[in-house]
Amino acid sequence: MTTVTPMSDDTATPAAGLKADCLFCRIARGEIPARKVYEDDEILAFHDIHPQAPVHFLMVPKVHVENLYDAGMAQRPMLGKLLGMAGQLAREQGANDGFRVVVNNGRVGRQEVYHLHVHVLGGPEPLGSGMNRL
Repeated sequence: MTTVTPMSDDTATPAAGLKADCLFCRIARGEIPARKVYEDDEILAFHDIHPQAPVHFLMVPKVHVENLYDAGMAQRPMLGKLLGMAGQLAREQGANDGFRVVVNNGRVGRQEVYHLHVHVLGGPEPLGSGMNRL
């Protein structure tokens, strides 16, 4: 199992065991700009740079967890917060009549960035039914 490591407060050097080149770690540390939707001490939500719906943002933990294989019972509060905040943030972004939550996990699940992230998609019209790449 991969070690789950909190982000460092020092933006120049990641915490021990953290991948310095992880895209979402770098966004969470403020090294790469993002259009933020929400941020607190545990999670960050920001708009997807290639949106697949009128509302499309990502929610990531501020600890480096590669995917759900590496998330254990110790991460229950963070995982609960990701899903617990999804509805509120989706509504605030304009998804007032429903939304979709997607977590791509591993190669077969077509995960592209190996830092756990939740896609939240919605808009004024029903989303397509296909399982297109997100």
